[in-house]
Amino acid sequence: MKLKSPERKNHILNAARWCFLNFGYMKTSMEDIANRAGISRTLIYRMFKDKEDILLGVFEYWLGSTHPEAIEIANNGGRKSDSLFKVSKIMILDPWTEMENAPMAKEFHDICNKIEPDVCSEHEKIMLGCIEKILGNKDIAEIFMLSLEGMQSDCPTVKVLEKRIKLLISQFIHNSDEEKQ
Repeated sequence: MKLKSPERKNHILNAARWCFLNFGYMKTSMEDIANRAGISRTLIYRMFKDKEDILLGVFEYWLGSTHPEAIEIANNGGRKSDSLFKVSKIMILDPWTEMENAPMAKEFHDICNKIEPDVCSEHEKIMLGCIEKILGNKDIAEIFMLSLEGMQSDCPTVKVLEKRIKLLISQFIHNSDEEKQ
């Protein structure tokens, strides 16, 4: 498979993410990433200076790739409940789904937060902006975001988290509709 440079980089990042989620950051070697990606370590070193550089790239790419679609959904209007769920699915549920069955997911998440808090902060900022655009109120959007964070604190299954998000959305939409009457 001959990939162009941006595609190759994304291919490496996806392979590295799988390795980090399944082996853990400390136990993943550059050789593991190269094997998973089906390329040489030399090629990886041409694009990344070390394993930490790859980790940062993985986290940025993984979360950042959700931003354009979430922003588009928020800007398109439509039913608030549908838009809130779609943004929540893209930015929370989809990554959570990948992490749910990965043995080293918590370690991966904790290391990424520690090493690169700006990536998490930017992700939260984008999500808050999307939610604010949908709900039309910054204070309510902040409360919604805090509620979403709280729902994840006990590391529920994807099915449970999805159910919680749908319930939260129904309460926020129901209450905001009542206020208008």
